[in-house]
Amino acid sequence: MELQLRMLGTGGAFSTRYANNNALMTIGDFTLLVDCGVTAIRSLHEMKVPLTSIDGVFITHQHADHIGGLEEFAFQMLYVYRQKPKLFVPSTLRNVLWENSLKGGMINPEAGLNSLDDYFEVIEIAEGSAAKLSEDFRLEILPSEHVRYKSSYSLLVNDRLYYSADTRFNRARLEELHDRGVRYFLHECKLYGAPGVHTTLEELLTLPEELQEKIQLMHYSDDMENYIGRTGPMTFLHQHELYRYPLD
Repeated sequence: MELQLRMLGTGGAFSTRYANNNALMTIGDFTLLVDCGVTAIRSLHEMKVPLTSIDGVFITHQHADHIGGLEEFAFQMLYVYRQKPKLFVPSTLRNVLWENSLKGGMINPEAGLNSLDDYFEVIEIAEGSAAKLSEDFRLEILPSEHVRYKSSYSLLVNDRLYYSADTRFNRARLEELHDRGVRYFLHECKLYGAPGVHTTLEELLTLPEELQEKIQLMHYSDDMENYIGRTGPMTFLHQHELYRYPLD
């Protein structure tokens, strides 16, 4: 069994070259879209991925580069394809996702569209728990600290692949997962500047080399090419390329 990954984009929130850091993950016959940012629908079109081939969407947090395309995705699925897609959402995000982010553009009482459930088959996942998305696809959500007092999450897929999404540096978590046998770490990386709401390259370079060898970098700035060869054994993920990760 393997996980197949294609990044819709690998850029940070302000990137104009690399699109929003969103991912397509496929295990067996189930394809999950991890986040659906402003550039997601265009990226899927460029990749020739039909919206109907996506079995579910997972949202890690509320920033526009992670949810800004969700309205269009929902509208296309409703009005073009007449389908109600699955939306996997952490329990702490369900209400704020609708009330604070989506409601203004998507509520339509005349059409009977008054809630997230009118557009999606909403499946809540409790913080720190695991969900079985299909026979082969298991997902555990791990609370992360990104912007304080706002819920955000990282993912652990089939106990083998860690996907950080947006997060401050968490050495203890990375080392604990490494010790547990996690093989692959897809981690966001702020290439320069002081630590803040994102993990910096400087911080990641303090990790043990055997852990760095497992890390692929994403969510980077437009000057990424200037850092090739400056990331230790860590490598960069590239948008639209197909990556295969054996899970057995």
